[in-house]
Amino acid sequence: MRVVGINIIRFRFCFSTYSYYITYRKGSHAQKYSIPGGHLDLGETFEEGAIREIKEETNLDIFEPKVIAISNNLETYKEEGKHHISVFLLITKYSGELKNMEPEKCEGWNWVNPKELPQPHFDASVLGVKCYLNGSFYEGIK
Repeated sequence: MRVVGINIIRFRFCFSTYSYYITYRKGSHAQKYSIPGGHLDLGETFEEGAIREIKEETNLDIFEPKVIAISNNLETYKEEGKHHISVFLLITKYSGELKNMEPEKCEGWNWVNPKELPQPHFDASVLGVKCYLNGSFYEGIK
């Protein structure tokens, strides 16, 4: 079965820097930091998947997510034999209280500066943040 991954970047303006939230993963892609994300359910749009995944993982209700980038996650393929294509969405509107809704999968959520990513970091997250910071839709292998 083939699956399409979806990753969500949440940026906010805070103290004159952009930041996003990450977790240290326990489940799949364990022992790596990552932005929230997951897989699309059959028949879901990217936006519907983002809304559902963010609610499931963080308890936040998000509004008007916008597709900003894609990535071809070759490091995941090399490490796990799974070939994922990720779609990144930018969120600027949300409500609710940030909570760790899946403690069996992650240690919790923390705000970080995207220019100072903690390591080790899940390759899809790195690629999405790189696209956002560079203003590009896709960063190929160079």
